[in-house]
Amino acid sequence: MMRSNLQRNPVQRSAAETPQVVLFDHPARWNAYVASHPQGTFYHRFEWLPLVARVFGHRILPLAMVSGEQVVGIFPLVHIHSRLFGRVLVSMPFVNYGGVLGDSIEIEKALWHAAIQTAREHGAGSVEARHLNPHGFVEQGKQHKVGMTLALAPTIEAQWKAFNAKVRNQIRKSELSGLSIRIGGATDVAAFYEVFARNMRDLGTPVYHRALFTALFEVFPNACRVFTVWDQGTVIAAAIAIAHRDTLEVPWAASRRDALPRCPNHHLYWELIQHAIKAGFARFDFGRSTPGSGPYKFKEQWGAAEVPQFWEYWTATGRLPNVSPQNPRYAFAVRLWKQLPLRIANTIGPCIVRNIP
Repeated sequence: MMRSNLQRNPVQRSAAETPQVVLFDHPARWNAYVASHPQGTFYHRFEWLPLVARVFGHRILPLAMVSGEQVVGIFPLVHIHSRLFGRVLVSMPFVNYGGVLGDSIEIEKALWHAAIQTAREHGAGSVEARHLNPHGFVEQGKQHKVGMTLALAPTIEAQWKAFNAKVRNQIRKSELSGLSIRIGGATDVAAFYEVFARNMRDLGTPVYHRALFTALFEVFPNACRVFTVWDQGTVIAAAIAIAHRDTLEVPWAASRRDALPRCPNHHLYWELIQHAIKAGFARFDFGRSTPGSGPYKFKEQWGAAEVPQFWEYWTATGRLPNVSPQNPRYAFAVRLWKQLPLRIANTIGPCIVRNIP
């Protein structure tokens, strides 16, 4: 039987000993396990946990199942303590993917129950995990989000022919608008953030602190790039792209609403897709969306297919949380936020969103 009492940095043990769930602090061994697991994502990498702790100030709980010196499962968790939303454990907050990984269903189940035990010990009312597959031992879940992924053609010419006429026409329109593209790194975070923060305000949603994106490029400089679309000296669209395994993912992208008639989004995404094909990626991940929403339809027109996402929960009350901006309870707050001056929204937004996973 697997023990779930948590220890930190266990001493060396014989491989014959009973597997244990521990608080794990060996980044190289953790990342080696993520790299070996077929469902290991970029956000499972150990570096994400101290990054979240540094930027958002939350406590991190890197649970792992170990058998002697061998890692056989991991569960990265972040403990968020909010006066508004209470205490929760999330894997992983602020990003698209996360959750428990194990060599077997039994190991994943043991890690899940260890997370519930940890939540109770910390006074947390829920455990949330953003999985790519359902787990039969989890009693509660939601499928309100889907990933949108495009299987890339082997050449740019073949990919162009695969698009429908509407997408090709929008791309041509953007190319006739005199727009230019820049691909950069950490020095372009400010340009990206200018567009991203404005767009989030326009959507009625608090924005992350720029420190998140600055830290991203400090910690993962080789995996990340900033793509910016320029109209003369003004950035009108921007995205951050992350390379992981055979996929180029765009978790954050935005454009200025007053520039939409010039199709900057089509200019941006066509450049991103061409870049991915040239670099030899097999898939392009547009990020998650709500089915039927405007962003969903935009991604669908490129030929992206749905990838199911399973947000699974344990809750002390038995009720699923709903902190989505689409929740009718927040409708007035969303309308109010859209009216805020940009400087005020950018100042107080990060203080609010740090507690919204």
